[in-house]
Amino acid sequence: MFPNEGKYVCSSCGEEKEIGKSHVIVTGSNDKETTVIKEDVATLPKTRIACPLCAHTEAYFVIRQTRAADEPETRIYRCCKCNHSWREY
Repeated sequence: MFPNEGKYVCSSCGEEKEIGKSHVIVTGSNDKETTVIKEDVATLPKTRIACPLCAHTEAYFVIRQTRAADEPETRIYRCCKCNHSWREY
């Protein structure tokens, strides 16, 4: 879901939800959706990393263990400027 005019709009099905106090990043793979960030974005830590979409140099991030325990964690970023989300393994 992506923010659009005060609502989140799903790019695949068109579902709309009002933007509340918390922001949610949803990733999908193989028709399975996973909620990644539920926290209030204002409380998330920021880091200096270039956005692959707009080249802005600041992004929010969270770290999640998305694979087996013996694998490294996944860093999930969200650009502070354009809200593009990406991850690094």
